[in-house]
Amino acid sequence: MEFKFNGSAANQKTILDHPAGLFVLFFTEMWERFSYYGMRALLVLFLTASLLNEGWGWERADALTLYGFYTGLVYLTPIIGGFLADKFFGFRKAVVIGALIMTLGHAAMAIETVSFTYLGLALLILGNGLFKPNISSIVGNLYKSQGKEKDAGYTIFYMGINAGAFLGILLCGYLGEKFGWNYGFGLAGIFMFLGMLQFYFVQKIFGRIGLSPQGTQDFDDAVEDSLEETEDAIEDVVEEAKKNKVSRDRIIVIGVLAFFTIFFWMAFEQAGGSMTIFAGDYTDRVLTGGAASAFTIINTILVIVPLIIVTWVLAMLCKQIMKDYPLSSIMLIASFITIWAIAIFVIKNDFDTKSYQVSYVDDNGNSRVTKILTTQDFEIGSQTGISVGSGLDLYFADDKKNESNIQNGNYIVNAKNDSIGMIRKGVITKFEARSKKGLFWKDAEYAIVEYTDAKGVKQSTDIFLGDTYLKEGEYNELSDEEKKENKLMKVGNPYNLLLAQGVGFSDESATKGTLTKINENEVEIGASWFGILNSFFIIAFAPVFSRIWESKMNPSGPVKFAIGLILLGIGFGALAYGSMDIPQGAKTASVSILWLILAYLFHTLGELCVSPVGLSYVSKLAPVKLMSLMFGIWFVANFIANTLAGLSGSFIDSISEQYGLSTFFMIFTLLPIGAGIVMLLIKPILIKKMHGIR
Repeated sequence: MEFKFNGSAANQKTILDHPAGLFVLFFTEMWERFSYYGMRALLVLFLTASLLNEGWGWERADALTLYGFYTGLVYLTPIIGGFLADKFFGFRKAVVIGALIMTLGHAAMAIETVSFTYLGLALLILGNGLFKPNISSIVGNLYKSQGKEKDAGYTIFYMGINAGAFLGILLCGYLGEKFGWNYGFGLAGIFMFLGMLQFYFVQKIFGRIGLSPQGTQDFDDAVEDSLEETEDAIEDVVEEAKKNKVSRDRIIVIGVLAFFTIFFWMAFEQAGGSMTIFAGDYTDRVLTGGAASAFTIINTILVIVPLIIVTWVLAMLCKQIMKDYPLSSIMLIASFITIWAIAIFVIKNDFDTKSYQVSYVDDNGNSRVTKILTTQDFEIGSQTGISVGSGLDLYFADDKKNESNIQNGNYIVNAKNDSIGMIRKGVITKFEARSKKGLFWKDAEYAIVEYTDAKGVKQSTDIFLGDTYLKEGEYNELSDEEKKENKLMKVGNPYNLLLAQGVGFSDESATKGTLTKINENEVEIGASWFGILNSFFIIAFAPVFSRIWESKMNPSGPVKFAIGLILLGIGFGALAYGSMDIPQGAKTASVSILWLILAYLFHTLGELCVSPVGLSYVSKLAPVKLMSLMFGIWFVANFIANTLAGLSGSFIDSISEQYGLSTFFMIFTLLPIGAGIVMLLIKPILIKKMHGIR
């Protein structure tokens, strides 16, 4: 009997007219993307969060540099992972090994020490290299034909990617920000582990698809053969280009598209870096009254509806494979029971959260009033535990970011008359060069400052000097104009220190506050929450774009790419406009979240234009015998783009201090729009060189 699909007899059972094995891969990929995007949503927030918020207090530049290297290498290692699977492991074993390595990586991240975090990121990069290319290869091998059925199968598979990203950011982000970073990192690892077990126990459904290659070689021989094959492929490219004008022209088009894709993804991938920082530090994420109630209801719908849909798909899969693969079905069911329990907890926690006004005694011994959020019930006059954390930094009244501040006694208040901290007088006693909090290969200069606290007790703190606080020798070398932008640091000189206090609810704290008022309904949106907007807008608008691409209005590939770049730039234009009133060098602000939502909308619309031009056009344009090499070039372009995304984002503070945050986002407005215009200008040349490929 001839099977309709590749794989075992069990794989011939269908769900939505596709083989059951496709949905095994759907859920395996969904949990992997859940873990990847859940961890990524927290990485920069965790690294830059102050010690008061149980973060590492890294400089933003260091955090974004690390983010760039991580997301970049995630695109480079699949080239190696594909090679190892082809020569040694086979697709299936590579997926299992990769998933196991990533599980260990997430577990290491949950420990939250420097060594384990670096180890965790390294394991995630390596595991992804084995997992990512090979699970996609299994999808392709399920189908015997290359027609629309296979394309539809990949569409379903990609919906699993979006579902995982959506739920991972939503739930890991919530637990990480609200309850502790390790909970978010840990949750990502749990579902990576369950996804691995689910795949491991059901892999026989694929028959001979993805088994280890026959007669595997020694590693050295395999590498030598691979290098020879690459050398031969490059020679083939040169030879093909010389002999065949059509192939030469199409290879040139692939190179041009790969070059322009760097501009797109370099800007787009600010989402997990500088845009996350903008969401956390520069937007007004606190909603009150009706707006808070509306958000809680909308967020509940956003959690429940996708879960209902994927649970329905799960039920259909379990119905087909339960008899043949009970252990895999049990793993799937266990994962969904867990995810539903967490989702219900998150929803209940949001509905139960209340806002209270509490009075407490600050570091000056004065009575202050603050606001706390908690799920506990209190009455007016109740004593409640509060955590009061403090942070010290140098304060200069003539800094541009402080121009609107006023000193009122020992307090500094902003333009809204909100206290932002207390002034302490300090004196530099010495300088020290040592490893700073941040990337392990970077050393830094610190000033040791002595000051007297409110109780008259002498204290000491260290202040990171950075690029603008300079010792006498460095300062004297500057021009008069440059001196205006920098500050002289000298032993024995007095300086103002700003003592900022963060206050929150704590059940275990010995410090008590008195509840003075029960506020109206209030909710604080997590900074990571905005990351779900990309997946949400993809699901909402993908059918619309699909209709357009299938109609007579379907533009050519270069035009789609140009439109995508321009839409991406418009999104950053919204951020640039929304941040125009933020003072130069300001570390916080309260910009409306609507600008951020608008940016994500335009970015997603841009992505929907660019995504059909990517790997699809590589497969159409590349000569058959050069296909692997062309895909490799595309992945290298993505590696460059993602690395540049982090490195360019790391300039957010230096550009903001010198020119303003609006200028930072304006750079990412002009670059993609400029690239899009250039793409439109060269469109006729590209169309001609594509020789009939649309």
